[in-house]
Amino acid sequence: MPRTIRITRSHKLATAVLVAAGSVTAIAATGGQSEAQPTAAKSSIAAEKIAEGVPTAKEIAAKKAATETAAKKAAANEAAAKKAVADRKAATEKAVAERKAAAKKAAEKERSEKQAANRSTERKAVAAPKQYKNNLDGWIRESLDIMKKKNIPGSYEGLHRNIMRESSGNPNAVNDWDINAQNGIPSKGLLQVIQPTFDTYHVKGTPKKLTDPVSNITAAANYAADRYGSIDNVDSAY
Repeated sequence: MPRTIRITRSHKLATAVLVAAGSVTAIAATGGQSEAQPTAAKSSIAAEKIAEGVPTAKEIAAKKAATETAAKKAAANEAAAKKAVADRKAATEKAVAERKAAAKKAAEKERSEKQAANRSTERKAVAAPKQYKNNLDGWIRESLDIMKKKNIPGSYEGLHRNIMRESSGNPNAVNDWDINAQNGIPSKGLLQVIQPTFDTYHVKGTPKKLTDPVSNITAAANYAADRYGSIDNVDSAY
């Protein structure tokens, strides 16, 4: 026959105490867990914040690469700028040198052309001697050019004046009445020169003919220069 268990007041109080103790334990356990969870969460957030302030190796490498790239780009830009300046300077110097060379070439060409023109003129002068009219004016002018080369003084006026007095401009005039004619050596030509005087004062380069107009004038002018200083100083028979 099963034994009947009698629950007394003591049992009830003990049970109540146990239940209460369990509840407290449970409450304590529950309360401790609730407080631990916010603390762990706070620690995790702080760690994340610290981790955010410290760059990773990948970030450091990327930043270094970016810095190096920027430095290389700056160096390349500087080199390009220097090259551009050098190229402009070289181009300017080249242009100046080309202008100088062109100017020098043009000057040399002009000088060469002038020299060629002068040589051509000289050749023409040699090939084509100066022409004189075959009259009294031409004879006097040709005589004056020869006298100038031989340093014989005299002017157009002095020659013309004496010629007109002596022969009236006739190159074949002959004096057959004065003392010279009486002695057999008559005066002849434009300036009435006797043969001995002509032979002594004949100017080299002219014909050795007493009555040749130019030969007669230059020989007479040469004689007058020796005796009177110049044909210009002669105003009568000489």
